[in-house]
Amino acid sequence: MADVFYKAGLIEAWGRGTIKIIKECKKAGLPEPEFKEEFGGFPVYFYKDIFTEENLGEMGLNERQIKAVLYIKEKEKITNKEYQEITGIKKRQSSEDLKDLEEKGIFHKVGTTGKGTYYVLRSTKGANGA
Repeated sequence: MADVFYKAGLIEAWGRGTIKIIKECKKAGLPEPEFKEEFGGFPVYFYKDIFTEENLGEMGLNERQIKAVLYIKEKEKITNKEYQEITGIKKRQSSEDLKDLEEKGIFHKVGTTGKGTYYVLRSTKGANGA
């Protein structure tokens, strides 16, 4: 079917459209769209912000981690100490939670260790693993 559309001049090439869509979303500072095959169709979901409470819960984040993401959305960054203060947990658990958020690709760690280290949302660094 794609070959017919290509020969008719209705599409440029098979598969290039999705790459162009992703590129344009990144250029506009938006999260990558989600491509799904459902109900015999192929919808594309565009997000202004994937870091909503509902989405974060679906990603498997606990309440503390969701609180941290919402904190960063408001304040732009979070330190380990700030995370401990807003959640009421000890440093060890705080470090584990923050590392988990980093491993899930939600946070980007700036710095290596110590007081100068903080976390920002991955989307502010080029989104989804970039």
